[in-house]
Amino acid sequence: MLIALLPGDGIGPEVIAEAVRLLDTLGIDGLAFEEAPVGGAAYKASGHPLPDSTLDLAKRADAILFGAVGDPDCDALERHLRPEQAILGLRKELALFANLRPANLFPDLADASALRPEIARDIDVMIVRELNGDVYFGEKGMRTTEDGLREGYDIMSYNEAEVARIARTGFETARARRGKLCSVDKANVLETSQLWRDVVIEISADYPDIELSHLYVDNAAMQLVRAPGQFDTIVTGNLFGDILSDLASMCAGSIGMLPSASLDAQGKGLYEPIHGSAPDIAGQGKANPLATILSAAMMLRYSLQLPEPADRIEAAVSNALAGGLRTGDLGGTASTREAGDAVIAALGS
Repeated sequence: MLIALLPGDGIGPEVIAEAVRLLDTLGIDGLAFEEAPVGGAAYKASGHPLPDSTLDLAKRADAILFGAVGDPDCDALERHLRPEQAILGLRKELALFANLRPANLFPDLADASALRPEIARDIDVMIVRELNGDVYFGEKGMRTTEDGLREGYDIMSYNEAEVARIARTGFETARARRGKLCSVDKANVLETSQLWRDVVIEISADYPDIELSHLYVDNAAMQLVRAPGQFDTIVTGNLFGDILSDLASMCAGSIGMLPSASLDAQGKGLYEPIHGSAPDIAGQGKANPLATILSAAMMLRYSLQLPEPADRIEAAVSNALAGGLRTGDLGGTASTREAGDAVIAALGS
């Protein structure tokens, strides 16, 4: 089983290193790693954020463990050369259309949540985000109006096949959880969202066992902070999913705690923490590696069909937190390496 390691920029190499240490400790037979540059690091080395050799490795691998991309040195580059284009390119080239982002509060992190503990403890939601459409992949550009004003535009669009595909992923995910699916859109003002809602309702006929509800995205954001326990599984588009999953991360304690999986139709996936490259703390040993470690657990479960070691990793993270592990984002002082050490020690126990 070949794992492509794409550490990327900023804190990416630091958090990936801790996940690899943990995977090595598990001693899984047949697990092999191969590393390649991506993002700003790749641009500086070869002139492109997603070199052909990196893309080839990603295609050959059974799964991809991804760090983060983003480098202030590259902010002035043309858009197609910026580090962030690497992750968009991987999603497109590998047809990674379904992003799974779980948000649940570890019991010992109730005080770290932005919500009151009695509300935060109820959060246990899976956000299913469509990844290959919406404004991120629509036609975009800059133009000048008849009045001589600069105008930027990004076109939001989905066709019914794209919506049906992610809707089925949402229903299947809900079926494996608690049987409730909330579809989030903005159908009161967006034609794209009206199509989204219509197709989700059509697909629901194949899932009579799933309780389907609908919320506008602004109301969904409010409900996530008011009463997150009402949600089981949320399915939504690329833009709304990006925003809601980051919001959910603060409900669960920290953006440094949330993993994610981006899957193709066959279950091959790219696994990454939802946080960015955090260049302000890169190289200082301050990054929280737990989201990346939990992403590795998702990789074992979803792409490699190894649920037992995935369960062990998640239990080890929970036990390490119960034992007092706190990185800076959680109000503590543990370094990146110390956090990895704590999880490895808990794995052994």
